[in-house]
Amino acid sequence: MAVEVSLLVEGGKAAAGATLGSALGPLGVNVGQVVQKINEETRQFSGMRVPVVIRVDPNSKTFTLVIGRPPVAALLLKEAGKEKGSGKPKGEVVGDVSLDAVKRIAEAKGNDLFGRSLEEKMNQVLGTCVSLGLSVGGEDPRSVLKSRVAARGAR
Repeated sequence: MAVEVSLLVEGGKAAAGATLGSALGPLGVNVGQVVQKINEETRQFSGMRVPVVIRVDPNSKTFTLVIGRPPVAALLLKEAGKEKGSGKPKGEVVGDVSLDAVKRIAEAKGNDLFGRSLEEKMNQVLGTCVSLGLSVGGEDPRSVLKSRVAARGAR
């Protein structure tokens, strides 16, 4: 039966430290190989924390990785070129993202988001923009959300 080890790593910067060593060492897998594979598969998420699940078969001493996607907030902040969101999200705008970026993030997150349609998933990403203090195409994301809902209702 496979053993699972879950952790959050910075994209492309996993290290064979105490956390991984103590979790994987007793299972008999090569920790260096695991770290190398994690770094290869998370490099595109550099600067973001990425959920990783390592599944180890203790009998054959083999492993597989399941790489998650960074949170919507991290993807939005990277898109906006910011390190953190606003402390006063309803009054202070710290950056701007395009509606295309909102759509790309909704598509990338896929089934990690609730909602049946891409429209509903985009609305969730817009809600995260509100929480972070990001505008969308220079507009308040709440206005963008209202106009999208009104346009959908007019159909």
